[in-house]
Amino acid sequence: MPHSHLPAAHAPDEAPTEPAALRVTAARARVWLAAVLGPVLLLTLVGAWWLWPSADARPPVLDTTGPGVTYTTGEITQVRPDATGMDQASARLADGEVVDLHVPPEYVPEVAVGDRVRVAAMSTADVGDLTDVTAQPTLTTTYLFVDFERGPPMLLLTAVFAGLVVLVARWRGLAALVGMGAGLLVVGVFTLPALLQGRPAVPVALVTSVVIMYAVLYLAHGVSVRTSTALAGTLVGLVATAAIASWASGSAHLTGLSGEYALDLMSAAPEVRLRSVLLCGMVLAGLGVLNDVTITQASAVWELHAARPGSTWRELVGRGMRIGRDHIASTVYTIVFAYVGAALPLVLLVSLTDRGLLGVLSSGDIAEEVVRTLVGSIGLVLAIPVTTVLAAVLVRRSAAGTTAHPDGHGDDPDGPARGTRGTDRAHQPRSGEDAADDDRAEVSS
Repeated sequence: MPHSHLPAAHAPDEAPTEPAALRVTAARARVWLAAVLGPVLLLTLVGAWWLWPSADARPPVLDTTGPGVTYTTGEITQVRPDATGMDQASARLADGEVVDLHVPPEYVPEVAVGDRVRVAAMSTADVGDLTDVTAQPTLTTTYLFVDFERGPPMLLLTAVFAGLVVLVARWRGLAALVGMGAGLLVVGVFTLPALLQGRPAVPVALVTSVVIMYAVLYLAHGVSVRTSTALAGTLVGLVATAAIASWASGSAHLTGLSGEYALDLMSAAPEVRLRSVLLCGMVLAGLGVLNDVTITQASAVWELHAARPGSTWRELVGRGMRIGRDHIASTVYTIVFAYVGAALPLVLLVSLTDRGLLGVLSSGDIAEEVVRTLVGSIGLVLAIPVTTVLAAVLVRRSAAGTTAHPDGHGDDPDGPARGTRGTDRAHQPRSGEDAADDDRAEVSS
């Protein structure tokens, strides 16, 4: 019997190589996603209601200003590094007064004329001669260097960042900034108070992460099957990360006591369980990278299908995983070196010790960061194939009953390029790798 050698792009109905269950309509794809994501959102809202911190049980606010101490800002007008005592600088305060400033020795090399600094004014009473009962005490004010005033440069960096995001990504960039603000609001209003009141870490972390992901993904990328696919992959990665973090922290006996502020936090908020803080931090730490890889994988599969609408779901998975493997390779070392850069002083200090590598990695702060990095990386690696498979299945479901947009795309309005139809691209010259895939598809048929 003669065998037809039509290219794969011209054979959209390849029933022999595709399960019959996949040949459904776009409406079925949306119903399937709603049946999964709807209950997850409902369960998350119930969890937020159950874990919501009580306003009456909040720890007292720490008073960072002692008796007789006020804070102000000033500008360094003179530096005297060789001066005796602690009057190594002079500063002009906000009210115009020029005062001598006590600067700690370790900060003297960093202070320069023109620097904006924060100043603590400490007023003390000098009673003078104790034998003179008629003497009135006089107030003496001492001015101490507290820190550099970093507000203006940080505000400038924030404005530049936000401006570039909006300039390059336009409305989508603005939506991403709004989503980021919403996520930070969730952390400030719910996560931090819940942890301070001793709520269980894993539920708090999952509720926080899911709420943030729903807000960020749909605000930044729009409501579509593609975005929902990325969200589903992200949820799988989050659950895996939370489960592995819970197991790893117990097995490795991570207590959270090795942190720089652990003891201060225990004394200020006795209800806080430091292991819970560590666990929640592990889940939240990988949230941004996890969101990045899942939305990228879903978008990659959508673009692959738009370029070759006749591709089977197996072909889409194979091509998508080629992209995913590159993404895994680059993202894993990005996470590792991000930690090395952030903790460079600690890494330098550890490198000076006479302990072996295993002893160094399994001690205190280093062990917590190593486990945090590994847990986040495992969740990321698991999310990529899950998202790819879901996207390969759902992109064909959504395309089955979708009418193309004027720019040539179906479900997603942000397709590969305006004015170019996906079906037209199937007739364009293909790479050698795509041709090899066609040959394999023909042999299998």
